[in-house]
Amino acid sequence: MSNDFTARNIPDRLTTHGQRTLKSWETLLVIIAVMVFVVNALSSPYFLNPWNLSDATFNFTEKAMIAFAMAMLIVSGEIDLSVAAIVALASTAMGFMMQAGFGTPILVATGLTVGVLCGAFNGVLVTRLGLPSIVVTIGTMSLFRGISYIVLGDKAYTGYPSDFAFFGQGYVWWVISFELVLFVIFALIYAVILHKTNLGRAVYAIGNNPIGAKFSGIRVERIKFILFLLTGLMSGVAAVCLTSRLGSTRPSIAFGWELEIVTMVVLGGVNILGGSGTIPGVVLAALIMGMVTFGFGLLNVPGIVMSIFIGLLLIAVIALPRLWSMARASRARRKA
Repeated sequence: MSNDFTARNIPDRLTTHGQRTLKSWETLLVIIAVMVFVVNALSSPYFLNPWNLSDATFNFTEKAMIAFAMAMLIVSGEIDLSVAAIVALASTAMGFMMQAGFGTPILVATGLTVGVLCGAFNGVLVTRLGLPSIVVTIGTMSLFRGISYIVLGDKAYTGYPSDFAFFGQGYVWWVISFELVLFVIFALIYAVILHKTNLGRAVYAIGNNPIGAKFSGIRVERIKFILFLLTGLMSGVAAVCLTSRLGSTRPSIAFGWELEIVTMVVLGGVNILGGSGTIPGVVLAALIMGMVTFGFGLLNVPGIVMSIFIGLLLIAVIALPRLWSMARASRARRKA
């Protein structure tokens, strides 16, 4: 009787799901996040202060909001390296409108509109003309930031309305900032879009096989255009929050963000070649990078060290999966 029971080998769905969860990239990120939190708490007595932890969220919320849209774009097999320059151009446009005497509603609308228009410009060049997105967005990265430098030069826009400061400096309750609430809302929205809707399933299909997706009836160019629009829109949102938090606009605003955003997305488990990735992974990666940046700041680590760390991290998260697959293939060949 016992032999018959053993031989049945009935699969346990719960165990299988549990094993998949334990082996997932997100589980590894949770472990890393806990380790970083503990190390920061032991390294600095100021880390566990509630207000300091609240300030730490500003290190990642604005970039993470762009990273959500960027994640979907990279899953589809494209990329946008002009996001930081879009932030600069949108901020410059808001400063120009502020100088013209317009109030907060117009400033916010201007930032979002410029972001969408820049995303649409990238989308048209990629989807209508068939140009490679990495080449297009490197070009528009220089174009958009160059316009900001032409308009501002070595000057800065200051004197934004007092109510405009709420978007980047306001608190909804106690230490919960408006930016953190916005981050959570967008995380939920993009998680639903990517993982629970037909659009999300189409994005995965395009990233895995764009030709097959097109023959399946998916409007590949249209969906990619929408993704570029979303990336531009989120860059506009980040521009509003960042400009509000700083209270000024300079052409160098958000300089270097594109590297951190791409690192955040890839660290979150999104395949740089497209086809796979999750929004929860990007959320965890944002938390990790935010805590690491804040920890370095508390320890007075120079900014150049953080830049080196981000560069090495980007190389590592791209190279390690490739090295792992090569090692497994080599081991399989030896066994054969």
